[in-house]
Amino acid sequence: MRAINRSVIEEFRAAGGTVGGHLTGKPMLLLTTTGARSGQARTTPLAYVADGADLVVFASNLGAPRDPDWFRNLAACPDVTVERGDERFAARATPAVGAERERLYALFVSRNPGTEEHQARAGRLIPMVVLRRSAG
Repeated sequence: MRAINRSVIEEFRAAGGTVGGHLTGKPMLLLTTTGARSGQARTTPLAYVADGADLVVFASNLGAPRDPDWFRNLAACPDVTVERGDERFAARATPAVGAERERLYALFVSRNPGTEEHQARAGRLIPMVVLRRSAG
């Protein structure tokens, strides 16, 4: 998976924020977190939906029973970097809870058919994460 992610990241950056193959036409961003144990920058390509000025990502880990590493990193450091298109900005990542999580989940799956299958097989409540641009 790391090799695939590396390839998608390279393509994303070379093409100004677009990728091809099975990801053609899907809104994608690059999320850079700080490793909880290593302190190293970790970049992950993710599908997203816009919710007003905020961007929302789905911590599905492709429906695996555990949260993705990038989500666990947010507990240690919620300050992230987002690359969308040719734009790069600092943001604060906050997991949505309760009714807000349910609203964002419905929004995400309505725009990304098939992702509801991730929730069905995960055996955990998959977090929805709001990325809000940092002031300044």
